[in-house]
This record gives sequence, structure tokens and C-alpha cells, in this order.
Amino acid sequence: MPELPEVETTRKGLSPALTKQRIRGVLVRERRLRWPLPADFEKSLTGRQVIDVGRRAKYLLIQLDKGHLLIHLGMSGSLRVLSKPTPPQKHDHVDLVLSSGCIVRYNDPRRFGSMHFLTGNPHDHPLLNHLGPEPLADAFSSTYLHDQIRHRSVAIKLCIMNASVVVGVGNIYASEALFRAHICPTRSAGKLKAWEVVALVAAIKQVLGAAIKAGGTTLRDYVDTSGTPGYFRQKLFVYERAGEPCRRCQTPIRHKVQGQRSTYWCPSCQI
Repeated sequence: MPELPEVETTRKGLSPALTKQRIRGVLVRERRLRWPLPADFEKSLTGRQVIDVGRRAKYLLIQLDKGHLLIHLGMSGSLRVLSKPTPPQKHDHVDLVLSSGCIVRYNDPRRFGSMHFLTGNPHDHPLLNHLGPEPLADAFSSTYLHDQIRHRSVAIKLCIMNASVVVGVGNIYASEALFRAHICPTRSAGKLKAWEVVALVAAIKQVLGAAIKAGGTTLRDYVDTSGTPGYFRQKLFVYERAGEPCRRCQTPIRHKVQGQRSTYWCPSCQI
């Protein structure tokens, strides 16, 4: 699933192509996304000018002169910017035709992604109104996180993947941040010491920042707006490395399932 670095990479790729452009037309080939596209979806977007391309958590939030377009890439979605007409492939479900002549094309083999045209304040929408702070923002501090977790008995990895605590720390980056902070993913969140919380917040910011710089992580489907895969996979310390030697101490990396998601850690480096 595209996580925050992949969505931020997509946002950066879309911004120069979309900003100040008018949506000249919308072509929907498949309405059956996670939530079916309504009958008036095309009409709602056609003629709108793009003011800004933003992001909230793992959602792209495109500000229009009237309303917003909210996009989630789901499990396998991607957005491509095409400079000239290109024959659609099997899973190319939606095209936004811009006044520049470029096309923003949405591809999603599993159709778990979604698109919503919003009126009013987008942050009041049910998909956004419960979300915690952005992990790279100043609001996500060690003081904040310590206050959030000090009375929680849940495992720390599940806690930092909880979007009401902090957004965008998905499975890959939670495992990697806990490794860098030397914290075992199964430890009770409320039992972390203050200095460990400081280390964890720093590690989360470091890992996400590095992943954005590398264009995200491609494990299977993800590509950016130019069709390029993310290169952070080559820098992963533990994720999907079960049985392989730790890059720090050579101890075999372990694997278990937590909250129906795969967890990877080094039993020597993470305590």
C-alpha cells in the first residue's frame, strides 16, 4: 500500500503539472472504486481550476477554485502525468484532462482507492476529521507522543500506526523507525521511557524524510507520477528481511504478525 512517503512523492510530482491548470474534462472508465464514483462526478470537476495540491495523511487533497478533490491510492493505486494522449491500459480507470493538454491518469488494479469531490471544509469530512498530527510537523513531538501513549498497554508498533495518534506511519516505516530507535515493536507503549520516546519521534521523522528523498518504497505496484519506482527499499534495515543478518550486528532478523500486519525486528538491537 502506498504510505505517506509515496503519497508525498506523488504530490510533489503532481503539483507542477496541476497547479493553475483548469480541468478541461474528466473521463471515467470504471466507477467501481472503493466507493463508487457518483453520476455527477465528472460534472463536479469539469471547468474547475486547481489552486493547490496538498496532502493530509495518506490522502491527496487537491484544492480547486470551488471545492476539493480528495484521492486515496488504496492498495495499488498510482497517478501518472502524461504529456500526450496515450492509449489506456487495463486498469486505467480515470483521466483528468488539463487545459495544458496533459492528462493525469489514475491506475488501480485492485480498485481499493477512492476519489471524492468535497464541498465545504475538507477537514470536516469523515475520512479526515479523526486524524492525528502529521509526523513531520512540529506538533508531533516527544512531549505529544509521550502524553498519547503513557496510559496505553498496546504494543508500541500498533500505537504509532494508529492514525488518531499520528498519521502516515505505515507498516514499513513503523518497523524501520523502531529499529533505528532500538525499541522492540512488541513492547507496551506505556512502558517506554521518556528518552526512548524522544528517540522514537526522531527516528520516525528521519525514516519518513529519507524515504521521501528516495521517492518512496516500491515493493510491488507503486510508481510515481512519471512511472518511476521508489528506491527506499534498498535502504530498509529490517522490513521483509526475516532470517537475514541484521545490518548492525549480524543477528538474524525475526518476523511475527501484529494486528494482522507483518512485523520485523532484530532481537539484539531492539530491546
